Amino acid sequence: MSDSVDDGSLVSVAQAPPEASTALAPRRWWLPLALLLLAVAIAAVWIEGRNARIALRTDVAKRLTSLEAADKSTAAAVKDAQDNVRDAQAKIALLENRLAESQSQQAALEALYRELAPSRDEWALTEIEQVLLLASQQLQVSGNVSSALAALQVADSKLQRLDRPQFVPLRRALTRDMDRLKAVPFVDVAGLSLRLDQAIASVESLPLALEERLPAPDPQASPPGESSWRRFLRGVWQDFRQLVRVENIDRPEAPLLTPPQQFFLRENLKLRLLSARFDLLFRDQQSFRADPLAADGWLRKYFDIRAAPVIAAQAVIKQMLTTDMSAELPDVSRSLEAVRMLQLARDMPTR
Repeated sequence: MSDSVDDGSLVSVAQAPPEASTALAPRRWWLPLALLLLAVAIAAVWIEGRNARIALRTDVAKRLTSLEAADKSTAAAVKDAQDNVRDAQAKIALLENRLAESQSQQAALEALYRELAPSRDEWALTEIEQVLLLASQQLQVSGNVSSALAALQVADSKLQRLDRPQFVPLRRALTRDMDRLKAVPFVDVAGLSLRLDQAIASVESLPLALEERLPAPDPQASPPGESSWRRFLRGVWQDFRQLVRVENIDRPEAPLLTPPQQFFLRENLKLRLLSARFDLLFRDQQSFRADPLAADGWLRKYFDIRAAPVIAAQAVIKQMLTTDMSAELPDVSRSLEAVRMLQLARDMPTR
């Protein structure tokens, strides 16, 4: 079929005029060239596309290789992380079990402590009650106002540290009792007792009136340059003056006492002073005045009132006579009643 086409075209060319053949000659040369160029271009494009596909495949292969390596490392890291998470979960579970055990033990200990030990407020109320009982005993037995006041102040400071609203009535009662104790005249029982002890210890050394000795006159100094016979006469005159002494007696003559009477006088004076000491401790105002008065009378009558030990003993007796213990001592019954009311109020809900 191609042969027939070529033959017809040849026939037509042969039959054509010479001008047409000359026009078709350049066209026959250009067409193969164009086809060749087109083929070269197509080949170049194909080669370039092939190279691009090869490069793309190479790049994709490299990236796939790196992705596979990263995937493998990620998988290994994930596996390690999963192992660590499992270990951590196991440790956390173990710690939670131990924490639960410790919490249960702590709860059991707290429950046991609540059952066996009283609360802090109960301890405080019990301690304050004991302090108030001690203060009441000090007031009733020895009348020691200062010790009772100190005990009430200790109880009030304890309540102040606790700072509980329910303790306000108790603090109010303590304040009233402390004000009543402060209003009592102060008596230095300890100081008077010590001075009485010193006076009792000095009774044995107190000089009696019958043993009184007047002080010797001071010897007159001889003037300088005095002759020996004048000095002799001066000494004789001084000796003669000591033989006779004139004295104004402003009190009755001291009674004479035998040694047994002197012994019993000193012992009776000691007993009077000891009795005054007990009266001071028990705040017996009537007996406390009677015993020092008797002791003072004996000192004035039988002892040398000019001697320093006797003057010191009389000073102690005078201080005792001026001490007033007739004031009525208050009690701390209101504070004790307030403490017991608080204890009853705490015990009522538990019954």
